[in-house]
Amino acid sequence: MICAHTEERWADVLAAVASVREQSYPAAELLVVVDHHDALLARLREHFGGAGTRTASPTPLRIMANSGPRGLSAGRNTGIAAATGDVVAFLDDDAVAERDWLRHFATAYADPAVLAVGGRTEPAWESGRRPRWFPAEFDWVVGCTYRGLPAGKVRVRNVLGGNASFRTRVFGLVGGFTTGIGRDAGRRPLGGEETELCIRITQALPDAVLLIDDRAVIHHRVPAERERFGYFRSRAYAEGLSKALVARSVGARDGLAAERRHTARVLPAGVLRGLRDALLGRPGGLGRAGAIVAGATAAAGGYAVGRLRYRSTTGARTGVGVPPVGPPAPAHGEAAA
Repeated sequence: MICAHTEERWADVLAAVASVREQSYPAAELLVVVDHHDALLARLREHFGGAGTRTASPTPLRIMANSGPRGLSAGRNTGIAAATGDVVAFLDDDAVAERDWLRHFATAYADPAVLAVGGRTEPAWESGRRPRWFPAEFDWVVGCTYRGLPAGKVRVRNVLGGNASFRTRVFGLVGGFTTGIGRDAGRRPLGGEETELCIRITQALPDAVLLIDDRAVIHHRVPAERERFGYFRSRAYAEGLSKALVARSVGARDGLAAERRHTARVLPAGVLRGLRDALLGRPGGLGRAGAIVAGATAAAGGYAVGRLRYRSTTGARTGVGVPPVGPPAPAHGEAAA
């Protein structure tokens, strides 16, 4: 499934669609959900030759409007409700998947205990290379796999939403993506909706297995404006706000466990690595060390503000909600993307 938001990403959306339709393990269908953008919806339907109906092979394509409130969570919930496969995979609208992306997901689902599988997301910097000051420990700022995640095929607390898949039946058991946490029409670059969902899954189903297989690779475009320190800092602050909402929804113990480990182990090592590089005269070392400190401080500040903001409010008042999603029955054990 691809959620599309703006005509400014027209070429990106077409590339994302093409990468799914060229998979070595074909998807049962490809769903493109357009988030309250009538012009983009009409343009996509005209381009692919149908008014929201299935197109011809290699992979049937359906284009539909987000039927919920504006935002990524509601768009995904719209697609989930329409999906006919027993697995649904998510791809960002500004990313392209490598040819065996779905094949690696499908292999993992041979184990019936596996309820979610994610992959590795590599940044595709618009400038052509990573900014020297940008620490790999913070690649989550641009929606990518970051230093500190385990390598290989491993069990995790949560998958990363732009490169992830779930058994469709899970949504009927625990509900859909929570609205009011992740990206919406606002300017604040929030996130965390997939983390909150994954924690809800394991809280409701303690035997559930959630995996990351780093062979399932996508390449996520990072535009020039997201290579700037101002975006880095604002995204880290927004993530703190999001973590406050996640902790409020599922509890601080589960909602912050991985973040505490990352802060206590990975970030100090990153600062030391940057300082060592600076002492050795390697470019960017001091900048990376400083960015780690600044990013951690911004995230902590956002979390503190979020805790104060949400402490005395109810979920309904903050706009947070977990909508029920009733997917149709599985179809032939295939995946929707």
